[in-house]
Amino acid sequence: GLAAASPCPAAVLAEVIKAFGAPENAQRMEEARDNACNDMGKMLQFLLPVATQIQQDVIKAYGFSNDGEGVLKFARLIKSYESQDPEIASMSGKLKAMFLPPMTLPPHGAGTGGVAAS
Repeated sequence: GLAAASPCPAAVLAEVIKAFGAPENAQRMEEARDNACNDMGKMLQFLLPVATQIQQDVIKAYGFSNDGEGVLKFARLIKSYESQDPEIASMSGKLKAMFLPPMTLPPHGAGTGGVAAS
């Protein structure tokens, strides 16, 4: 198993992003988005479970538990690397943009210690 060696977070994150880009998953996200009609509360209700499921399917292969707890652990791991690794920070932003409604995202480049968008 992969329990002993901790996988490179960037590699796992890249896999997760790839999974969101897969046609069947993109389709599922699209449907969830349509159901939510840009309603913030509904977004969470429809989109999050789908997004969580997609992430679970990927990260369970890397030794994370196949449940919400595994996804939370993964998110915390990524967060802890964001400040040290610009590549991970950028991929993490990309991932969030995939399942968070665009209206709540700050302008590109804004955020923690980032260069303010001109």
